[in-house]
Amino acid sequence: MLTFQEKLAIIESYPNLQRKDVSLGRVNFQFEESILDKKNVVYHLHPSGNGFVFAELIDEDYDLDDKGMVNIRDFNEKELRKVINQAIESLSESTFEEIWINREKQILKVVNDLDVWNIYAGEMLDGTFHTYNGAASYLEEEGFRRTNKS
Repeated sequence: MLTFQEKLAIIESYPNLQRKDVSLGRVNFQFEESILDKKNVVYHLHPSGNGFVFAELIDEDYDLDDKGMVNIRDFNEKELRKVINQAIESLSESTFEEIWINREKQILKVVNDLDVWNIYAGEMLDGTFHTYNGAASYLEEEGFRRTNKS
C-alpha cells in the first residue's frame, strides 16, 4: 500500500489536476476542464492513505460506491495511475455513448446528455437517470449487457 505522501506525489504529477485542501487534512484534486459538472477526480485523499477516485464512467470492473467512486486505499502506483488516467479521460470526452444489447438482439443506447443519462431505443427516449450507475442498473435488470463504448 502506498503512503499518503507517495499517493500525493503521484497525483501531483498530473499538471491538469488542481489541488484543493479540505477538512481533516484531506485533499481533493479537481479536473477543471471536465465536460461535466463533476470535477473531483480524487476525493478526500486522507493522511491515512485512504481516498477515492471518480470511476463511474470508466469501462472497468471497479467496486464503486453510490457516488461513483472507487476506494484507492490498497492501490499500487500502476493501479493508481491507471484509474486517474481513466477518470480524466472519462471527464474529457465530449460525448459519451454506450451500446447495450439483450438476448433478443434489441439494442439500447446510453448517452450522457447535459449531466443526465438517457437511454434511447433508436430515436425514442426510453428512460432518464441522474447517474450512469442508475442507467446501467436498470439495463442490467432488464436483461441488457454492455457491448462497447462508442
